Formats: sequence, structure tokens, C-alpha cells
Amino acid sequence: MAIALSKKMNAFQTSIFNELNTYKNKKIQEGQQMIDLSIGSPDLPPPSFVMEELASKVKDPNLYRYSLEGTSEFLTAVTNYYHRQYDVSIQHKKEALMVMGSQDGLVHLPSVITDPGDIILVPNPGYTAYDAGISLAEAVPYSMPVRRENQFLPDLDSIPEEIRHKAKMMILNFPGNPVPAMATKKFFETVVDFARKYNIIVLHDFAYSELYYDRKPISFLSVNGAKEVGIEFNSLSKSFNMAGCRIGYVVGNEFVIEGLNRLKSNLDFGVFLPIQYAAIRALENTNNFSDELRKIYKQRRDILVDGLHSLGWNVDRPSASMFIWAKTPKNYSSKEFSYKLMDKTGIVTIPGVAFGSEGESYTRISLVQQEDVLRLAVDRLKESGMF
Repeated sequence: MAIALSKKMNAFQTSIFNELNTYKNKKIQEGQQMIDLSIGSPDLPPPSFVMEELASKVKDPNLYRYSLEGTSEFLTAVTNYYHRQYDVSIQHKKEALMVMGSQDGLVHLPSVITDPGDIILVPNPGYTAYDAGISLAEAVPYSMPVRRENQFLPDLDSIPEEIRHKAKMMILNFPGNPVPAMATKKFFETVVDFARKYNIIVLHDFAYSELYYDRKPISFLSVNGAKEVGIEFNSLSKSFNMAGCRIGYVVGNEFVIEGLNRLKSNLDFGVFLPIQYAAIRALENTNNFSDELRKIYKQRRDILVDGLHSLGWNVDRPSASMFIWAKTPKNYSSKEFSYKLMDKTGIVTIPGVAFGSEGESYTRISLVQQEDVLRLAVDRLKESGMF
């Protein structure tokens, strides 16, 4: 029997992440000891009180039913967290929605907002899930370059007037992935004015909100008028090391929230209730754990950045997130450099071009290994003769 996949699947080719992972496994089989600094998956456990809550609730036989959606207790914890952390008021019944990790919502929202052929303004480089969501919706991406000369903020003034009028949605991500840039209040105010003028829905991906070192990131919803034009996704994956639990949320414009909720009600039956209770504990007890987590990542950042500087690789010191966005040395292409690193040092990174054309000549390095492993990575780089 001849089986043909839909034409839509042409947009979903095997990713460079899979390609790199295959090559990494090949090197391991050859006896090479690899240091994986590629995927941004936390290597640390959740807080002990979160694991204890999960273990306790898993034993409750009444919690194995469908949750259907976020419980009132979970959504209330989200709204209390936002009020406490960002002085933002959220109505938990209308302006908050649980998702199965923020990526679940990020990928599905374009199908709620746009029709086939509509334009979505998207950062370049940007998180790969954005393109997946745009492809599923059969929308058209319009690239907003994020470059060093503009502090890695999109230049809204450079967007042609014709595109502004056709765009239905804008995606932003601060602190960012792969670029660990921070937005300013002035920039977000400009975004709100821009979105209001051209009737554009803003999606702000705030997944790295708790991973900062120098100054606290700004919630998009804390800016006047933001709730009128957009929503903000957040997740417990990175902030509380709960990546495998797949729980996150979206807050903001109630019309957009209702639309996403309507779609989601046709796709899944919610998140396992014990995980929701564990997430509530995390949201209610952020301070001590978050302070310690930031301290750990800051130490890792400084070990790696200082080590790279000692080799003459003058990478930027990120002020937030779990990534270093590094210019590739010696005019390597980003993909060429990543493979050379694996061959010469056993270090796995992600070539910047995987995140968009503007990522060429950069590489993304994740701070997902302990300090001694990061020191070993620096030693291997020093011994490789590449610098």
C-alpha cells in the first residue's frame, strides 16, 4: 500500500537537533566521552518540597481522574504568583489557563489567532517551536532580526507598513532562547503601542523569568495596556526544574485565553492532578529555591565565560537564562563549528543557524552541567588547539 503524508509535513523535517544527537551517539559508541551542552534541559532536581508533594498526592486514589483543565487552586496560585512577583492582577477564572508546558500553548496559539496565509512576526533567531506553530496554522512568518547592534531587540521601525497591516500576531521572548537578551520597559511600551495601532496580538514567551543574575526581568503584562493586546506564557520547567512534568500556564487577554481554552478542550484532558498540586507548592514557595537556583547558574555562567575568555574566546556574559550565545571564532559557519567541537573536544553545542538565518556564525551553549564538567570543557578546548 502506498502511504503518503500530508503536504503540511514538508514543513517538519528531521531537525538539526536529531542530527547532532545521532552524531553524538556515534562518537560515544566510538569511545569518546562527550560533554553535552546542547539541549536546555535542567540537570538539577525540583525543590524537595515539590517532590514530596507529588509523592504524597500520587498515593491518593481520588486524583487519577481527568483534570480536564487547570484546577481553581492551580490557577489561583498562578495569579497570586504574578501579583507577588510582578504586581500584575490576573482574574484566575478568565485570564489564566493551564497548558502542558508552555510549548504546548506556544505551538497551538497561532491556530487560534490566524488563518492560513496570515502573517506572524517572529524573532530571528528564535526558539524552534515558534516555526512549528506557524507551520501548523499555515500562517506566514515574517522575520524580525534580533542583532547585537540593537541589544538583540527587534527593530519594529524596520517592519514595512504593508506587513504591519497584514500581521495578526507577534512573538517575543525575553529573557530569550537562544539569545539571552533582556527587554526594557521602554521596548515593551513601544510594543504595546505598535500592537494596538495595527491590531496585532502579542505572545510573550516568559519561560526563563526566574533565571536571571543582574536584574529581574520585566513581565510584559506589567506594562500599561499589555493585557489589552496580548498574553504571556510561563512554565515550571526551567524555573523549578520540572521539565518532565509538562506543566505551564498562559495569562493575559481573556478573549485570547478563551480561544486557546476552546481549542485545548478538543485536544487533551489536562495535566495529571498530582502534578498540579506539586506545581502549586512550587509557585507558593519560590523565593529561597529560586535564589539558590540563580546562584548555581550564575556560578556555572562565570566558570564557563571566564574560562572561554582565558582562551581568547570573548563571549558575552549573559544577564539571564541558561544559555551563552557565542560568536563562533575564526569565521567558522555555525554548523561547521559545532561538528568540529564534537570531533576535537567531545563538546556538544547547538549551531546558531538551527534557530534561524540570523543565528549563523553563532553557537548556543547550555549551562546544564555541573561546575567540574564545565571546567573540564574549558580544559578540552584549551588542549584542542582550536584557539
